[in-house]
Amino acid sequence: MHPTLLSRGWEYGYMVIKKIETVCGYSCSDCDHHGNECQGCGETKGKPFWTMFASVECCPVYDCCVNERKQPHCGKCPDLVCERFTRFKDPDRSEEESRAVLLEMELELRDRK
Repeated sequence: MHPTLLSRGWEYGYMVIKKIETVCGYSCSDCDHHGNECQGCGETKGKPFWTMFASVECCPVYDCCVNERKQPHCGKCPDLVCERFTRFKDPDRSEEESRAVLLEMELELRDRK
């Protein structure tokens, strides 16, 4: 299966959902907030729902990648993974879970190059 597709159900024959790619490598497809209170960083120009809780105007990863460096995603950046990725973390995730998510994001971005 193509890496940008997620399979739901059996390997063949069930619904396939296109993965919503973000500049940081996180998938909005996996987010419970997507489609409800958030349309994703692409649609909101780097201002997803969580920015209001973090007291930032724009996601620092999006701002750096798209607004400053004019890149389509962080996989094009020689500084991947930088401190912008670790500055904010989901308070409901353990350190171990946060590290696993960060690694998954990094691998996703490196595969996109």
